[in-house]
Amino acid sequence: MKPLKYILDIESVIAEMEHIVSIVDADFTKFEKDPVAIRAIERHFEIIGEATRKLMLADPNIKLQHATGIIGLRNLIAHSYDTVDNETLWGILINHVPKLKEEIAQIKASRSF
Repeated sequence: MKPLKYILDIESVIAEMEHIVSIVDADFTKFEKDPVAIRAIERHFEIIGEATRKLMLADPNIKLQHATGIIGLRNLIAHSYDTVDNETLWGILINHVPKLKEEIAQIKASRSF
């Protein structure tokens, strides 16, 4: 049951991230000027990182291509938040989160929880 909980957590956070992207019209300039959107995205990356860590512990047979990077980003935001720039967050949000969404959907579809 636990692995499914973490998968659903990641899915719901990604949906919220997509909503934030739509609020700023998928425009980095608007994102960068919206401190609430920035903080929300940071928090969402923390949740995804922690859920990924727990997912890997709950079921080591589940493989996420960039699990180490996801967990590392969570740790960076949590412990060195002042070193993470908005452009990096945006790049990960736009370029990598959609891939994670697909990967999570494939894992969910291929397993019976």
